[in-house]
Amino acid sequence: MKRVLFTILALAGLAAAFNEAAANPLVFGNKRITLVTPTLLRLEYAENGNFLDAPTMFAINRDSMMAGGYTVEKTVDGKIEINTGKVRMVFNDDNLPFGQGNTKFFFTRNGKEASSTARNLHSKHRNLNLGGSVVTLDAVKAEIPTNDGLLSEDGWYYIIDTGNEILTPDGWFAQRPRTHVQDQYCFIYGDDFHAPFRDLGVISGKIPMTRRYMHGIWYSRWYPYDDKYIAELVDGFRDNGFPLDVLSMDMDWHTINDATTGIGHNNTALGWTGFTWNRDLIKDPGTTIAGLHADSIYVCVNEHPHDGIRPHEDCYRDFMDAMGYRQATDTVLLFDAGDKRYMEAYIDHSRRENHRLGVDFWWLDWQQDYIYPYVRGSRLPHVKWLNRLYYLDTERDGKRGAGYSRWGGWGDHRYPINFSGDARSNWDMLKFEVKLSQTSGNQGCYYWAHDIGGFSGETQPELLARWSQFGALSAALRTHAHRGPKADRRPWIWGDKATESMRTSYRFRAEMMPYIYTSVRKTHETMLPFNRCMFVDYPTDSIAYDRYGQFLLGDLLLAAPITAPGKGENFTASSEVWFPADNDWYDLFTDERHAAGSVATVTKDLATFPVFVRGGWMLPMQPYTQRPGTAQIDHLVLRVYPGVEGDDNRFELYEDDGISQQYADGRFAKTGLRYTQTGKNICLTVDPANGSYEGQPTHRAYTFELAGFGDIKRLKVNGKKARAEIDGGRCIVKIPSTSVRKPIKLEFSTL
Repeated sequence: MKRVLFTILALAGLAAAFNEAAANPLVFGNKRITLVTPTLLRLEYAENGNFLDAPTMFAINRDSMMAGGYTVEKTVDGKIEINTGKVRMVFNDDNLPFGQGNTKFFFTRNGKEASSTARNLHSKHRNLNLGGSVVTLDAVKAEIPTNDGLLSEDGWYYIIDTGNEILTPDGWFAQRPRTHVQDQYCFIYGDDFHAPFRDLGVISGKIPMTRRYMHGIWYSRWYPYDDKYIAELVDGFRDNGFPLDVLSMDMDWHTINDATTGIGHNNTALGWTGFTWNRDLIKDPGTTIAGLHADSIYVCVNEHPHDGIRPHEDCYRDFMDAMGYRQATDTVLLFDAGDKRYMEAYIDHSRRENHRLGVDFWWLDWQQDYIYPYVRGSRLPHVKWLNRLYYLDTERDGKRGAGYSRWGGWGDHRYPINFSGDARSNWDMLKFEVKLSQTSGNQGCYYWAHDIGGFSGETQPELLARWSQFGALSAALRTHAHRGPKADRRPWIWGDKATESMRTSYRFRAEMMPYIYTSVRKTHETMLPFNRCMFVDYPTDSIAYDRYGQFLLGDLLLAAPITAPGKGENFTASSEVWFPADNDWYDLFTDERHAAGSVATVTKDLATFPVFVRGGWMLPMQPYTQRPGTAQIDHLVLRVYPGVEGDDNRFELYEDDGISQQYADGRFAKTGLRYTQTGKNICLTVDPANGSYEGQPTHRAYTFELAGFGDIKRLKVNGKKARAEIDGGRCIVKIPSTSVRKPIKLEFSTL
């Protein structure tokens, strides 16, 4: 009787302990499981149950976790099973770390049950991974392996955060306790390839909204700009009909030859690091920058920080005072990104003058991992840590942060945008950049601004023109090259055919900015890549895989850049394109229809490039403008291609002031653009703008470009009969400036 009673009491105690453990996070001795979302689980093992709640560079958000909707049960063989509704996790209650032999996950992939085990990623799974990003393309001349991304063909991926530094309340980093043995994030998504991006935003924070002008057109060159060169450059862009938003200055903005100490770089002068304006070139930087700002051009300056602040710099004395060296000295303090006092003084004094002069953001050109592989006293890569510090420094005066640097790895998406490094100029490199821009999004590196045309090597006119077409479809159209005599990337100096081709690309980018910036907002909201691989949206369609020559740009555009030399006097070349089966797709330049689900070889001469619009939606554009990164949308151009019976599609144009943090407080506007079709009757509705922000236009004109519909009849605007113009087979309907708070309804029928 006593044995029976003891057994009953023991089981009752076990049940009570088990029920208590069912509160999220779930604790089982030295094991802790946090159900972050139904498809993201964090697994920890810590001696003595000393679990970690501090954030890390990857896992910034510890507050989000499932409040319910999951079950925890004992199996008949004594194991523990957790079911989130999307994933079943079964593991041994053995008080040992999670591993291949004692932990298993079950989920659905390709409509069937699949499984994986908790372990570090092995070679077979790496072969199934669909690619991520790279730190840099410095000196790269053809395709190289990438890091892993979140997406794998078998529907799961684990990020190992074990041992990585924690972030402290004062904004710095520290080592985690050695008793914290295991820290693993299990992204188990099966057939839902959007889920890991949502989950990345939950645990690692959403990518912030970027400054709008950073997605425009940049000119950059490693060259000693002087006042005359800058003035002629700006005039040249205007006079030749090319837009421009950002002027980027490589290292020659600061003095080079005054440095007498340091380690230098690349077997050249000691002057790569520098903070003192070279006034032999630019006599009055403040006046020069103010003039560029008055013309709505923003200024970025290059920085190689590895040699720190040395005695020849104008800011040296104040910096040394701040570091406690108040007597005259020529002491040189080694650059130390791991010392909080040093970095606060360094950032303050190296940038104080440039903040006052109006420099908009910094290009962090860190290339010194071969000397300093990690921040001193840590395992942190310099690029990742410096990207954070530099970005946060630009969050001042109510502005959004702005970064421009190489890729730092998981968590670095919070400090956009990225510089892909000094790639070589050739066709293989262009082809790889097209692929890399897609796969990088799988790791959260959403916004590459490449060196259009390649940094080094001799670029031919055809190659530069095709590279510019790809740039027009990227996060930013940014030229950059070395200082050699054949490296000038001004787009109007490459001969008539190449110049006209590039004019088309640059103007396409300018006209597409309403859609581009709306797509940036969608990336912020959904964490889906800006340039994304086809399998992201079509994960169960086998034809979507291994198609890195094409990608989705946002939700409405499909692009397949030409990446091989053409033939004949017009440099004609082709791309094979798969058109997903959910819509017909239309060539943006020719209006040619490509049927849903088809595969076609698309041929283009140098004048245009393969880009296609999803049928049955309204694509928001604007007339050409010289400064697309800052232009208000007081005239909205809506390109529309045919949908199908029953379509009811709504796309939202996004607008804000483009530069401030106010978007985070809801200061923005969205305008619904709705396409509906019943039989041959089509209705296009522009909803009243919903929301407001500083500088919002109160009125705007509209131009509807109806393409591919054939003959149109019974055309009405807001219920009244309307007239249209015919331009190259397109039906053009113009509506004078009207309040953005009033709806516009355009109705018509097709024959």
